[in-house]
Amino acid sequence: MNVEEQHIKSLVRETIYAAAMFLDDQKWNDWIDQCDESFHYSVVTYSHEVRKDLTYLLMSHKEMHPYFDLLPKHNTDHSPLRRHASIYTVDVSEDGKTAEAVTSFIMTQEMIDGISAPLYSGENRLYLTGKYYDKFKIDGESVKFTERVARVYTRRFDKGTHWVF
Repeated sequence: MNVEEQHIKSLVRETIYAAAMFLDDQKWNDWIDQCDESFHYSVVTYSHEVRKDLTYLLMSHKEMHPYFDLLPKHNTDHSPLRRHASIYTVDVSEDGKTAEAVTSFIMTQEMIDGISAPLYSGENRLYLTGKYYDKFKIDGESVKFTERVARVYTRRFDKGTHWVF
């Protein structure tokens, strides 16, 4: 691995970790600013019953801003979601213009809302686990997401959760 490839891998890792922090802090526009105009986002899982992938969400870059604008208007559980991300692989293309990465993540939820709020308030729960399959466009020092597939290992989401994973 040469120095340039190491540098690109470092930039990709920084971009993934920055994205996790933006999403944790609900800084939706900061997160989407890390994405190229060609960006596509999806949330998928595998259903053992029908033996195929289920797609929960599929959006383009253009569709993300209106989605984020509507988030405050949703009847949403305001219990914060936090993720712990661990980057497994970063593969840089031979020409250094694209990269792909696989990141495992665990999301927890701090209970602050709900019917049993007094009983569970302050408790942290495992919300979901999964992997991000990311693709990037590299232009000098600029790293932009072109695709994110959030493959989650659950088929059940709690009420009122409309946040980007």
